[in-house]
Amino acid sequence: MKKKLRILVVWILVSLSFQFGGYTLLNNQIQKVMGVMGGESEPPITPQLKATIPGSELTNIQVSYAKDYLAYSENGTLKIFNLKKGKVVFEKKSPSTTDKTLGVLTYQWLPDRSTLLYFYAKKNPNEVTTVTIYPKATAQSPAQNSTPEKTEDPNQKIEKGVPKVVQPQPYTEKRYGNPQLTELYSLDLPDSDDDTPPDNRFNRTIDQLPKGGKLENLVFSTPSNLIYLTVKNGSSQLLMEIDIMKDVLTRNKSGEVISNMAASDRYGTLYVTSKIGDTHQVLALSGTKRWVISKKSNDRVIGIRAGKVYLGEVINNELVKIKTTSDRSELTDNPSLKTEWEGSIPFNEKVCALIGFNGQIVVYDNQTVSIVTEGHLAEVKLQGDENYISVDGAELIQLTKAETSTLVELQPVKPE
Repeated sequence: MKKKLRILVVWILVSLSFQFGGYTLLNNQIQKVMGVMGGESEPPITPQLKATIPGSELTNIQVSYAKDYLAYSENGTLKIFNLKKGKVVFEKKSPSTTDKTLGVLTYQWLPDRSTLLYFYAKKNPNEVTTVTIYPKATAQSPAQNSTPEKTEDPNQKIEKGVPKVVQPQPYTEKRYGNPQLTELYSLDLPDSDDDTPPDNRFNRTIDQLPKGGKLENLVFSTPSNLIYLTVKNGSSQLLMEIDIMKDVLTRNKSGEVISNMAASDRYGTLYVTSKIGDTHQVLALSGTKRWVISKKSNDRVIGIRAGKVYLGEVINNELVKIKTTSDRSELTDNPSLKTEWEGSIPFNEKVCALIGFNGQIVVYDNQTVSIVTEGHLAEVKLQGDENYISVDGAELIQLTKAETSTLVELQPVKPE
């Protein structure tokens, strides 16, 4: 009896060991996935390298997640440059040399892989279509006191008051659609040491974007497959939500202007700086729902990182306070805001701001980088003709122009 009891106890312990091991493995895998979704899985890559790019008129400079590819525009053409191998590996030209509203409208790297999303506009070949209209037959009642029609057969019975069916003739009609079609592509780049060509994948056609509309802000939430962008069309602005699997929806109210926005890297919620008339607010949007995050007219969205939404208070072109609130799945109006820093940093229309991998607030222009880390402010003076900071806040991309080329230098951002 005792022997059987010992065997039973041993088997129970072995079973529990396997269950604990399996649970630990599963939990680790879940943490890895959630880490990628939340942007917290690995420290940023910060290489030091130099490369010379042919051409000196480069615009919209963006470095990839692994810092080994550079995306830029040159004379209306999107180009991807392999910084390690020193060569252009992809080009996307405009379909027109005269119409500046066509071609690549905007692009952006995904934050956790070497994939570039870009929007490409072209003429709609079927803008005007001709359709044949077949009107419905109508019943025409006989006129009152009308004389019955005579027939050749004097014995044929003539029925009075029977409606006459009239079949109208078909006709053609022109239908006018959007003169511009916008296509969404995802460009997957291999490891920079690999000579495999990039995989340029077409995702979907978007015909709701107005011709000539300027794409201003572009953010996306990779866990929810949602893309948000603002489109300026004349004096009005559209805030569009694009689910790359199905719908394209307009989310802003009539007359509303969005100046800053950031998408949750966990729940897909969009946080925006909104202006309607004289009312300035920071809002959170999810589907058709809206929540007020801040009613202060000087507050604006800076970014989101690791479960925190960062707001900046700007007075007279100076950033004077940084506040945070939790990025939650269940939202309420007027959540509590925690002050993370107070001081003064120049903050005008030429300044860029982002939240770094370690939660540092990075504010930079072409001469200076200001970095707030755990409430402490540090600065970095910049060299070169143009300077950019990677979206993780860790890498400085410095450009020095020559007559026919541009020297690109990458180095870690080091506060003084």
